[in-house]
Amino acid sequence: MASYSEGILLGVGNPLLDISSDVDMEYVKKYELKMSNAILAEEKHMPIYGELMKNEDVKYIAGGATQNSIRVAQWMMQAKGATSYIGCVGKDEYAKKLTECAAGDGVRVEYLEDADTPTGTCACLIVEKERSLVANLAAANKYKVDHMKSEKIVPIYKAAKTIYTAGFFITVSPDTIDLLAKHCDETGSTFCMNLSAPFICQVPPFAKVLKDSLKYMDYLFGNESEAAEFAKMMKYEETDVAKIAALASKEESVKGKKRTVVFTQGSSCTCVAVEGKVTCYEVPKLDAKKIVDSNGAGDAFVGGFLSQQLAGTDIATCVDAGHYAAQVVIQSSGTNLEGKPDYKPKKAEIVEA
Repeated sequence: MASYSEGILLGVGNPLLDISSDVDMEYVKKYELKMSNAILAEEKHMPIYGELMKNEDVKYIAGGATQNSIRVAQWMMQAKGATSYIGCVGKDEYAKKLTECAAGDGVRVEYLEDADTPTGTCACLIVEKERSLVANLAAANKYKVDHMKSEKIVPIYKAAKTIYTAGFFITVSPDTIDLLAKHCDETGSTFCMNLSAPFICQVPPFAKVLKDSLKYMDYLFGNESEAAEFAKMMKYEETDVAKIAALASKEESVKGKKRTVVFTQGSSCTCVAVEGKVTCYEVPKLDAKKIVDSNGAGDAFVGGFLSQQLAGTDIATCVDAGHYAAQVVIQSSGTNLEGKPDYKPKKAEIVEA
């Protein structure tokens, strides 16, 4: 079993309490939402939260993309204190639930608390096995870089060998992303980001931060729909996911390290590109009847991947661990982690690129 130092992995993002419930397509259309998509809540979406809370099957789950990835990585590593997570919450019961959940998973959380704003929530609308996410960031939107620079927090990010954040955090604190990206560049630590959702590439101010951060990234994660929007943002002519990954891996880097781009495609192959060379890995078959909720699959993939990256294994094993973690998570509602993983490191099978 790999040995992990304390605080080796740090996640920084938007802590949210997921409010999850089954709905029908009429309800989705009522709020002009799309399945397999994630957006920030507008005023017209605000009734959703109260309406879901009235449903008999409603579930409350600790969430937020980055926090989910860190929880999964901690679960995969099974090493006390190996992971830390930072974000902003309110001073309320939801924040207590988030803290309790993270602590129960073994993650050290250092939340900035905003007493004037409630903890953020994410409505998870589930139709059969697909989901539509509507995030009301609330307190999560109040994170400030001064917290990251504080005497208590500096040692946490300096101890981390890998720092990960989702593209969603671009909407909150670009200054924090810039601070951490440059810290990783200066110290040789690994900096990772996720595209997270198509709108990050579509909205000009968010796209600019993403482009500015790209040169610092050692790992870039995303799925096929996000890759398509990334290609448009970068003005690539390619539409093939593998070729988009190849181009992204060759973008300017300020580091001596090679950038690794990892694009998942659900049950289709996972594409990994390094210096323009693409390898595609087969996703193990899973009986469709076992799939309960696809929510969090991408976050879980990253958590599994990073658990092996920090163990110093090869890319094929990192991908295999990502596939394993994602398939565990989609067999339950939300990112629920029970017991211990029975994962045994092995290389993912290669398929033709």
